Amino acid sequence: MSTLTIKDLHVSVETADGPKQILKGVNLTINSGEIHAIMGPNGSGKSTMAYALAGHPDYEITQGEAWLDDQLITDMSVDERAKAGLFLAMQYPVEVAGVSVSNFLRTAKTAVDGQAPQIRSWVKDVRSSMENLRMDPGFAERDVNVGFSGGEKKRLEILQMELLKPSFAVLDETDSGLDVDALRIVSEGVNRVHADTGCGVMLITHYTRILRYIAPSHVHVFVDGRIAAQGGPELADQLEDEGYDKYLSL
Repeated sequence: MSTLTIKDLHVSVETADGPKQILKGVNLTINSGEIHAIMGPNGSGKSTMAYALAGHPDYEITQGEAWLDDQLITDMSVDERAKAGLFLAMQYPVEVAGVSVSNFLRTAKTAVDGQAPQIRSWVKDVRSSMENLRMDPGFAERDVNVGFSGGEKKRLEILQMELLKPSFAVLDETDSGLDVDALRIVSEGVNRVHADTGCGVMLITHYTRILRYIAPSHVHVFVDGRIAAQGGPELADQLEDEGYDKYLSL
């Protein structure tokens, strides 16, 4: 059992008018095996929390901290956080020209585990995961995300998650830009990794449609950089019916 603990997290970003505070004191605890849906309107701080946890240099933590068990991850470099077991699936995955998917995946696995995987078993694992995600084997030799559709980019994110086996996965609007079939396949991938590894999941989304496939154990509503409400799956149903208006006026 592992625990990701976020304590009184305040985060600012630099703007043309100077630093702007986005997160204003977030407290959140996620245990292994739990799926926490982070919901809220645009600009409420959901993605800011994801990138601050991952160590993005544009997001400055001005107060508070985050722990993975007894490790203070907010004092770590980006690669140290990944080695500690934290994984981020980005809303807009970047293109990496000149680096093939197969080389990227094996390099990432080697960096996280501290040793290169055995070739035969690794190739088998990659092929199996790609088949599960309905990915053409030829994608392994293409440059990372170059010319990929939105759905293909998101499948590659979940492929990384499945192969790296993190302790905690932060999924930033993984449902963004996906059609119905891609949403189902990607969701099945998340559920498969969650079932196989028992990882904790922070699922950031605007909408409840992905929650039809990935059932959350906890739901949190973000408004103006804070958690305005939290509860179980029934809270997501309430948001589907009523929207965020009642929380925006608090």
